Amino acid sequence: MSAANIISLLGGLGAFLFGMKYMGDGLEMAAGNRMKDLLETLTRNRILGFLLGTFVTVVIQSSSATTVMVMGFINAGIMDLAQATGVIFGANIGTTITSVLIALDASGIAPFCIFLGAFLMLYAKKKQHQHIGQVILGFGLLFQGLHTMSGAMKPLKDVLWFQDFIMNARNPLLGLAVGAALCAVIQSSSAAVGILQALAMQGMMPLYFASFLICGINIGSAMPTILASMNARNNAKRAAMIYLIYNVVGAVLMTLVTLVTPYTQFIARIIPDPAFQVSMIHILFKVVSAAVLLPCTGLVVKLTYKLVPKQVHEDAARLEFLDVNLVGAPSVTLLQIRSEVDRMAKLVRENIIMGMDDVLGHKTENAQTMRDNESVIDFLTDAISDFLVKLNVQELSGQDARYVRRVYQALTDLERIGDYAEKLMKLTERSNDENLIYSESARKEMTEIYDNALRLYDQAAERFYHQDASLEELKKLAKIQRDIRKLTSQSQLNHMDRMRSGECSTEAGIVFGELLNCLNRIGGHAINIAEASVEN
Repeated sequence: MSAANIISLLGGLGAFLFGMKYMGDGLEMAAGNRMKDLLETLTRNRILGFLLGTFVTVVIQSSSATTVMVMGFINAGIMDLAQATGVIFGANIGTTITSVLIALDASGIAPFCIFLGAFLMLYAKKKQHQHIGQVILGFGLLFQGLHTMSGAMKPLKDVLWFQDFIMNARNPLLGLAVGAALCAVIQSSSAAVGILQALAMQGMMPLYFASFLICGINIGSAMPTILASMNARNNAKRAAMIYLIYNVVGAVLMTLVTLVTPYTQFIARIIPDPAFQVSMIHILFKVVSAAVLLPCTGLVVKLTYKLVPKQVHEDAARLEFLDVNLVGAPSVTLLQIRSEVDRMAKLVRENIIMGMDDVLGHKTENAQTMRDNESVIDFLTDAISDFLVKLNVQELSGQDARYVRRVYQALTDLERIGDYAEKLMKLTERSNDENLIYSESARKEMTEIYDNALRLYDQAAERFYHQDASLEELKKLAKIQRDIRKLTSQSQLNHMDRMRSGECSTEAGIVFGELLNCLNRIGGHAINIAEASVEN
């Protein structure tokens, strides 16, 4: 085999890998948020999750991408490990569709697909048509790469030592090692199986040894997922372990089946096409693994907790849902951001309530907790904002890009509300230090304004979380804000009268006015958050 053949083989492999990745990315972008929405809503049932994992992976052509997407759901708190297990098992089966496509051998139309795909990508006006062009271009490159690889391997027929090795290889451990190393190097089980199919097309891949190679390839296929989870959270690591467990168990089972049964000979008799024979071995590996492990989902999850023990996090100033080390589909990442912003909003609410409890109770027992919360709020503001800046440079759908902008704006309002809640605490400390007492009528007015401000904040935060506020709802919330302003103005006038009558001191009046201003400003920033939840 000459250097030109080796270069041609590497070039074909590169085109194959790039085409498969490009096609998968195009399918994912063409599908938009639909894949994410399906996974998010239909994975509560283990069987549905399994079927959906299969379907999504058939569409996006990557079980690793589906698994990373699932890791994102776990981090966002909308899926637990038991639900994720079914999806990951299904993803492993869905990835076999590539081997079926290879066996169909569409290399004859590959040049036309490359032309059509490139034409659509370069000249189509609509993004959706450009994404479809990317899918067609990736499809063409995949088969052109396969055709090039197959042609580059033809000279191997004349290499005696290779023929002698491959036709007589029967050692299962050698097959496992070679298959795992091959897949670990090229980072794609589909590409590794494609190489076996290309060899099979040239009559240089005995099915018996191919079965061991496929077992090794499937073990090696866990490498990209393991690498993606190296610096990720514990649950993301456990999801990667589920992927690994699935393939290791399958490798053990199918190695034993190959050794003790003539099933490869049976497949060779009923399926004449060598590429389809390899594809069927790959499919059987995945199906048998799923059939054995799907009923044992609970045990698999327990095993992952043994392999990745729980760790206690002492520092509250951290991202709980958003994993900056785990890069997945933007639509899934936005779910993690949504959960992180909701966590921040709850901390802000907690500080508002504690601040007013201390104001009305003339106490400061919540001061330290509020300061601790405020440090976490400040950290989240900076951390989420920094991540949004990095996310914004990626290719996002129009809907996702608008949501990123809204979150960025809402973070500022949440942080400012947190500052006003902290100011309530500081004003209470000042009141206690100076022994300032408010009259009963002043306390009632302040309580009424506080109740309205908290109600407005709660409804605004709820609408922002779901991103579903209607214009009619926004008008109602705006009315609450106007009521707060009117109540604040009237209360300030009333307090001037109380100070003139001697019912309240001048010093208490100054602090009281600042307290009212804090509540009024909380309402003002809350309406900004509500406005960021209206689709435009």
